Amino acid sequence: MLNVLGDFIAELRAAGIPVSMTEHVDAARSIAVIDVADRSMLKETLSATLVKDGDHKPVFNAAFDVYFALRSFSSVDDLLGESGEDSDESSRASDPNATGLQGPGGSRGMGAGSSTTMSAEELAELLFRALRDGDQSGLRKGAAEAVTRYAGMEPGRPVGGTYYLYRTLRNLELDQLNERLAGLRMPDAPGDDHLGERLARDDAKARIDALKSAIESEIRDRLVEDRGAEALAKSVRKPLPEDLDVMHANRDEMAQLERALRPLSRKLAVRLARKRRRRRRGPVDLRSTVRRSLSTGGVPIDLRFKPPHPAKPEIIVIADISGSVASFARFTLHLVHAIGSQFSKVRSFVFVDGLDEVTHLFEGTDDPAEAVARINAEADVIAFDGHSDYGRALLTFHDLYADQITKRSAVLILGDARNNYHQAHAEVVADLHYRAKAVYWLNPEPVSYWNSGDSIINQYEPYLDKVVECRTLRQLEAFVGELA
Repeated sequence: MLNVLGDFIAELRAAGIPVSMTEHVDAARSIAVIDVADRSMLKETLSATLVKDGDHKPVFNAAFDVYFALRSFSSVDDLLGESGEDSDESSRASDPNATGLQGPGGSRGMGAGSSTTMSAEELAELLFRALRDGDQSGLRKGAAEAVTRYAGMEPGRPVGGTYYLYRTLRNLELDQLNERLAGLRMPDAPGDDHLGERLARDDAKARIDALKSAIESEIRDRLVEDRGAEALAKSVRKPLPEDLDVMHANRDEMAQLERALRPLSRKLAVRLARKRRRRRRGPVDLRSTVRRSLSTGGVPIDLRFKPPHPAKPEIIVIADISGSVASFARFTLHLVHAIGSQFSKVRSFVFVDGLDEVTHLFEGTDDPAEAVARINAEADVIAFDGHSDYGRALLTFHDLYADQITKRSAVLILGDARNNYHQAHAEVVADLHYRAKAVYWLNPEPVSYWNSGDSIINQYEPYLDKVVECRTLRQLEAFVGELA
């Protein structure tokens, strides 16, 4: 059990969840005082000792389901290093509940037609009764039978569990099953009872979702037996919110990113303030050093230093908010303004093929997310056809604001540099580089995509201090942390 726990914690660390050695020891001690055969208790115990952030819980759950999947007795023997001759298979078969390791569906073999005895009609009726009565044992038995009959799982076949899940669900006629379950709970009273009908359909949907979860769990358990927990864990590993690709996040993932951004900005602001306080001492104070040296005959043994006066940089953000790049710009603007106290000034400009300053939208509000939401509604960024034109936007910025760029200014340009084959006007970036302290470009695309198609990042790169791939909150945090 301790070996499995060690492999499980190694997977959590590989997924990005921080687990210290002390927490590892705490987890090992905790499972010594609980019934490890109770998977729900084991799961909650390990969660309490290993997970410190609620947004990390889905990653923990996915890894737990793999490393602590239900296994057949033969696979447990292999896991423990025991041979088949040494184990009493006949006594185990006579008491399948002795360890709870073998599922209700019998052997978890990968073969598609190993022990199927039910007809399709009998299987459908079994699932209906189990869902109707809330019979968990019957539901697991039906899920195992459905996987055996329909999934077509083959040992060693490099196919993901989603494919097997699709094949199984496609043959179960879930719409018909859903209608039968909803019909049982439809209101009998005459008239329009929309609330009762809605509740009946929601209840039926919840029961169908329980069936899908049971089938998915059965498929996962069989894949663990076939491939091993470590191999399967890599294929089903879920990224942490801070490692999600901002450009390709779905609605649920975007919500996770929104939740992760606020505490991230607070932690980053505290870290930068501490870093500034602990910055190295200032230049030598000659007056104090000479005065101190009088006690040593004029020999300056004890050097005295002036207190440091670290200058906070001025940040100017120029962000493309067209298309899918808009989500990346939104998160960057939010983070930069959330830690604005660590900079002397923050000014923000957004563009598509026209450019507009939106700094005023952040003034007078404590929530940068609210200001970012207003940008889409109020910013005047469309000048012609509404397609990204970096050259025109940068030229407009230069004409209006170049004289306000000083050697204290750090300019951040956000975007994928896909210019829709317009003029690049790289000379503008060259002049900004001459005027400013530094010019950085944050690109939300992978490096392998740069300079492909209509990407013109190579035309700007010679005049930039740094071009940074910035696809995740973790990468964004690292860059802003270095900037301040």
